[in-house]
Amino acid sequence: MPASHTKTGRRRAPVAAVVLLSLPALPFAVPGTAFAAPLPPSPGASGSTAPGTTPGAGAGASPGSSTSPGASASSGTAAGATPGAGASATPPATMSTVGGARLGLPGTQAELGSGAPVLPKDLTARSWIVADAENGDVLAAHNAHWRLPPASTLKMLFADTLLPKFPRTTEHEVAASDLAGMGAGSSVVPLHKGETYSVRDLWLGVFLKSGNDAVHVLSAMNGGVAATVQDMRAHAEELRALDTTVVSPDGYDAPKQVSSAYDLTLIARSGLQKKDFREYCATVKTSFPGETTKSGGKKSRKTFEIRNTNRLLAGDTDVPAYPGLAGVKNGNTTEAGATFTGVAERGGRVLLVTVMNPEDHGHNEVYKEAARLLDWGFSAAGKATPVGELVAPEGAAGDSSAAGDAGTPTATPAPSTEPVAAAAARSGSGGMGVALGVAGGLLVLLAAGVWLVNRRWPLPGSARRGKDG
Repeated sequence: MPASHTKTGRRRAPVAAVVLLSLPALPFAVPGTAFAAPLPPSPGASGSTAPGTTPGAGAGASPGSSTSPGASASSGTAAGATPGAGASATPPATMSTVGGARLGLPGTQAELGSGAPVLPKDLTARSWIVADAENGDVLAAHNAHWRLPPASTLKMLFADTLLPKFPRTTEHEVAASDLAGMGAGSSVVPLHKGETYSVRDLWLGVFLKSGNDAVHVLSAMNGGVAATVQDMRAHAEELRALDTTVVSPDGYDAPKQVSSAYDLTLIARSGLQKKDFREYCATVKTSFPGETTKSGGKKSRKTFEIRNTNRLLAGDTDVPAYPGLAGVKNGNTTEAGATFTGVAERGGRVLLVTVMNPEDHGHNEVYKEAARLLDWGFSAAGKATPVGELVAPEGAAGDSSAAGDAGTPTATPAPSTEPVAAAAARSGSGGMGVALGVAGGLLVLLAAGVWLVNRRWPLPGSARRGKDG
């Protein structure tokens, strides 16, 4: 079934980029505008708004009749289910103020100065956020701390928690017990009991196919689901993602399992410090080991192709691949509706966007709204006054040299058709040197038309650089 802290340093690491598409012209706000033009109130939304907010800007969600076709990969959406039907249509009057007081207010929070473009007027998500991935500035947000079911975007926390524990070359034979306990309708790679997979295979299954089977196998390697949930809860607390309550490591709907647009953005930012995380979430498609068969007394094991269900990365009929996008994770379940966190680079700037549960259940709507927010963010960066910040993890060091996969930064490699993993191993380089091209079923660097994000991110908590002009 289809699925699924820190004020960091303002110092910007070197970026090598090729701008693929120019941004369309956007309307500009009147100088000094404190928030975007009001949107029509959503059904079920409160009639009043907090100071500095946009009334009804996507705050509510009207139930749909079925899961939208072509929705993002699901953690387990029952056929004919109503996306997001289990969540309240009205945000709490008060929410967490982690990252700034304005982020705890319901409604849209934006501070548009002279020359800043207005926010898109057709956003229907219950919650969203746009932030600078490097310096931590929150450029705009809507119900940022509303605690909502996260669906498979929770797999970002799963990956950020477990990735350091197992070398990617480690192999594991899948036991029947590894696959036990998955929710009905779970998305799968699929994996097969008795077959052996590398840890790299399993992580590609998590990120590309949103495979709950891959999550459960990795959890079994980590001591079981219960132990993994506890590890994820501890890591969320460390990241100060305090809106997040983990019940199931794969994001499958479970009572009291929630996160927020703010927390998912924090989690993505933490994960993106890790080279393997960046590679896996940026992979468009790859070859995956299949099931062993016997013929004429001989065993053989063929591969099959798996493709990333992140539509802004891989593209779809009505959603082109977004220029400069490098991941991160999508999801869709009965309770959560469609959810998405993405990271993109353009013109030397890296932005994170999270969109949760659009009221409009049209085809690929979560990606369309995320793309509009990214377009706005790239135009508004340096013009809009931040309304908050992504906070640092507990005990974050101020020295960016302590970054997750630290190493001496190297020059951006020339385009190649060599698999990225092999190229990275040979060069010893770390960071976000991951291309978004694929040839022959392998993740490769394209010969032309590809951009590269800086090969090393500043560590959250490092000294802020001077304000951009």
